[in-house]
Amino acid sequence: MRSQARKGLVEVSTFEVIVERGDRFWLVRVPAIGHVTQARSLREVDPTARDLIAVMSAGHISPDELELNVQIRLPDTVQKHLDRVQQLRQQAATAQAEAAAESRSAARELAKHGLTYRDIGGALGVSHQRAEQLVKSR
Repeated sequence: MRSQARKGLVEVSTFEVIVERGDRFWLVRVPAIGHVTQARSLREVDPTARDLIAVMSAGHISPDELELNVQIRLPDTVQKHLDRVQQLRQQAATAQAEAAAESRSAARELAKHGLTYRDIGGALGVSHQRAEQLVKSR
């Protein structure tokens, strides 16, 4: 847990909240106070954690004065899939950027050969306005 002044008005306490799936419920653990509670859905995690912290602080901390750093821990098999998703998204973003660069290069080459923006657009399968953007872009 750490405290910080927010907007000079209220001191905000930040708590780490670790969430894992149990047999029937989500287990909500707050290491800073050493307690665990449960929630039926992920939507309930935030208010449940806030209430737990407020109750365990004997009313010294209001649920509204908390900032939560919620970490959802998923099974390793699921995490492997999510890691692969992230990797593929990064590859897709890189490929998209490379494709855009190649489109610009193709448009510029056609412009060097004296083609109009309409002809460049027709050759590349884009509008003449987009062809002009490709030629003029940096």
